[in-house]
Amino acid sequence: MSVEFKDYYRVLGVTAKATDEEIKKAFRALARKYHPDVAKDKKSAEDKFKEINEANEVLSDPESRRKYDQLGADWKTGAASRPAPAQGGGRSYGPGMGSQEEEVQFEGTGFSDFFEHFFGGRARAGRGASPFGSHETTNGHAEPSVALRGQDIQGDILITLDEALGGAMRTISVRRTNAISGEEETETYQVRIPAGVQAGQSIRVAGKGGEGQNGGSAGSIYLRVRYAQHPDWQADGPDLLGRLDLTPWEAVLGATVPVRTLDATVSVKVPAGTQQGQKLRVRGKGLPAGTGKRGDVYVTIAIHVPPHIGKEEELLWKQLATTSRFDPRKAL
Repeated sequence: MSVEFKDYYRVLGVTAKATDEEIKKAFRALARKYHPDVAKDKKSAEDKFKEINEANEVLSDPESRRKYDQLGADWKTGAASRPAPAQGGGRSYGPGMGSQEEEVQFEGTGFSDFFEHFFGGRARAGRGASPFGSHETTNGHAEPSVALRGQDIQGDILITLDEALGGAMRTISVRRTNAISGEEETETYQVRIPAGVQAGQSIRVAGKGGEGQNGGSAGSIYLRVRYAQHPDWQADGPDLLGRLDLTPWEAVLGATVPVRTLDATVSVKVPAGTQQGQKLRVRGKGLPAGTGKRGDVYVTIAIHVPPHIGKEEELLWKQLATTSRFDPRKAL
């Protein structure tokens, strides 16, 4: 199967010399713009959001980025047509695995063929042929070959935190190039994403893996869950971690600040005297935690100083400076 090179730097709008912070900043800006919750064209935004996540998945990890940069240099010289080993969940051999194999690629998982081929979604499914076949007994009668179960296929699936919250149905296509006939075969399945599924867990599509031999049952497809990075929230089990930006006066005087979670806007009470880096918790607004419960939301306080002020504001700040007795250097 041909694989089209993906320019992840172009996807994020940065150069190959971009720093980690520049990549993070570019991702957050694009993810906010194309998040399906805010975009008018939901379908195109969803595709773009997944493309941005795929690029960030590779470029935000130092080891993956190093391999990608090497691959990019080879690709331009034609050397990249050489297959590279998958980095995660690539192959899984079931019992009775024979020498004949078929290449497998997925569609609808949120990852492109390029990512699957070189960075983790690639798999091979064997035909499960018995290395022994039938054999004769001492009385000259042939005994049937042993029934062999088909091979399990592993891949990755990218899901948003919104899908993890409410569950979803995804259409997944499996493309296989038959090693014997050389023909490409495509099968499509409906995959249920259960609410509360966590990163690293696998979703099983029973009986849709490699074919069994000699009456053996078919293998299954196992899709390992990866969370798409959200521009505002990070999952920690069922809890969601984020940041709450405050003005200096909100931190000093206290305030009630609206915070948009995955499915609602909640009011967060900021106590007077709140400090930079302090964490506040909102109970029961995270991801499903089983038995009808949900995890919590934690926001880390980030206090921002105005970058520019007018003359009237400057006078007020000077008045505060001469009136206040607070000295953080003495407090330390």
